[in-house]
Amino acid sequence: MSAPEPEPEPAPEPAPGASPGTPVGRRLVLGLIGLGAVGVATGAGIQRWFDDNLGPIAAKDSTGLASLLPLGNFRLYTVTGEFPSVANAKYRLRVEGLIEAPTVLTLADLEAMPATDLTRDFQCVTGWRVADVEWRGVLLRDLLDLVGVSPTAKAVRFTSFDGEYTESLTLEQARRDDVLVAYRLQGAPIGADHGGPVRLYVAPMYGYKSCKWLDTIELTDRVMVGYWERRGYDPDAWVGRSNGRTDSAT
Repeated sequence: MSAPEPEPEPAPEPAPGASPGTPVGRRLVLGLIGLGAVGVATGAGIQRWFDDNLGPIAAKDSTGLASLLPLGNFRLYTVTGEFPSVANAKYRLRVEGLIEAPTVLTLADLEAMPATDLTRDFQCVTGWRVADVEWRGVLLRDLLDLVGVSPTAKAVRFTSFDGEYTESLTLEQARRDDVLVAYRLQGAPIGADHGGPVRLYVAPMYGYKSCKWLDTIELTDRVMVGYWERRGYDPDAWVGRSNGRTDSAT
């Protein structure tokens, strides 16, 4: 299914994960210089130091130098330059649009539904990959069955509570058995830095399709291109069958 022509943008954007115009901060540079001193610590201590001190800064680095840091296995990306956070008890997921029963779900509601575990690689369009990532959540298709999808619905739109990010899937893609509304990552609750407490995980597609900080799921009558598709990225971002970037987002 082809997506509609994207809305015009005033200027091209950098690749996913780069915050426009943000230089490497002084703290990140000093951290790079100080790595020799850190090296005397244990391996676990080094990893913890990286994650706690440089992770949030590296996420705002537009130069690519941060990708050299061993920040866990993931590169922590945000398009707003911030990591939004909502307490688990206050989290709400709205399901709306072309459905029979508009619904608001808490994290506890999601956890009470039949769970699905997936262990799959996570592949970013920028080239890095994390192998054998453990996810737990609710199959998106089960959630769609719960609310009753209208016959006129053709696609699913996702929005993030960061206030900026959006994504879409065709209804056929959304009903796959490897598309999760996820609430656990690597055996633990998903933290704010990884898009928690609830995020989308689309296993067969590049990471930009897996909307973090999931706020709303909306059933629509057509594919509504997302944040990166409006900037030229492929709306059908199959790993190995798409290079992510296209000349047009059709």
